[in-house]
Amino acid sequence: MRFYYPYFLLLLPLIIAAAYYIKKKNLKRDAEIIFSDTKIFSEKADAPYGEKIIAALKFSAVIFAVFALARPQGGEKTTEITKKGIDIILCMDTSTSMRAEDFTPQNRLGVAKQVVKNFIKGRKNDRIGVVVFSAVAFTQCPLTMDYGSLADFLDKVDIGMTQTDGTAIGTAIMTSVKRLKDSQAKSKIIILLTDGRNNMGEVDPITAAKAAATFGIKIYTIGAAGKGPAPYPIDDPIFGRRYVQVQEDLDEPALLQIANETGGLYFRATDKASLEQIYRKIDSMEKTEFKIDEYTDFKELYRWFLVPCILCLLLGLFLENFKFRMVP
Repeated sequence: MRFYYPYFLLLLPLIIAAAYYIKKKNLKRDAEIIFSDTKIFSEKADAPYGEKIIAALKFSAVIFAVFALARPQGGEKTTEITKKGIDIILCMDTSTSMRAEDFTPQNRLGVAKQVVKNFIKGRKNDRIGVVVFSAVAFTQCPLTMDYGSLADFLDKVDIGMTQTDGTAIGTAIMTSVKRLKDSQAKSKIIILLTDGRNNMGEVDPITAAKAAATFGIKIYTIGAAGKGPAPYPIDDPIFGRRYVQVQEDLDEPALLQIANETGGLYFRATDKASLEQIYRKIDSMEKTEFKIDEYTDFKELYRWFLVPCILCLLLGLFLENFKFRMVP
C-alpha cells in the first residue's frame, strides 16, 4: 500500500498533540458552583461518560479523515518476462578415432560427453539437441528443454553407434542445419566437436557451412586431439588389450574456415582442461536474454477510511444531541 498524498500524514502528530493538550486542560478545570441539591441533574448523571465517548468519536473521525486525505492506494504488481532463448545443436563425432586416450582419464568421446553434460547444466531456458556422426549423421536427441531426457540420450552416445566408420563433417553440419533452419530463436548455434578431417559424405563441409550461414546459424568448431601421437587401444582376441600410437589427423584449416563462414569461432582442445575451458567460453558468449517489465495496478482505498470517518461523525452528533445531551 502507498499514499498518493503522504504529506497529509504530517497532520497526525499535530492532531495528537492538540488532543493531548485539550484533555490535559480539561482535567485542570475545577467546579466553581456548589449546589445543595443535585437531583435536577440525576437524569444526566452519565454526561461525563458521554463526553468521553463523543470526544473519542470526534478524534477518530479526524484521524480517519487525515488518512482518507492522504489517499491510500493498494497495488497489484504484474511481472512480464520476455525470454529470447537460444537453440543449440551439439554435433559430436563418434568415429573410432575418438577412442584415442590422450584426454585422460577417459578417451576423447568419454571426456567430451562429461564436459558437454556440465555445459548443459549451465544452460537455462534454451533448447538443446544432439546430432552424432561418423560416416553418416543422425539426430540422437531433437531440440528440447527437458535436460534430464537430454542427459539420458547423451549417455547412450557411443563410438560406432552409426554402424559405419569415417568422418562426414559436411553431412553432420547439414543434419544439424535441418534441425535449426525453421527455429524462431534469438540465436541458433551448432557446436561441432571432431578429432578428424572430412573423408566421407556427399556434402563438402564449407558448402554446408555456407548453407548454415544462410539460415543465420553460427557454428563453433572444436578440434579435440592432443598434439602428436596418441595412445589408441586395440582389443586383441588372443593377447588382450594393447595400445598403439596413432598420428593426429585434425584438419584445423577446414574447421577454422567453417567457423569463419558462419561468424563463429574455432577452438583447439588438447586435453580435458582445455576442452572444459572452451565450453565455458562458449557458454559465456551465448547467453539467453531476459526482458522484465513490471506493471502495478493501483486501486483507491480511501473509502476504507472515509466511511468510518463519516460514521464516527454521525454517531457523535447523534449521541451529543440525543443520548448525552448536555443541560444548558
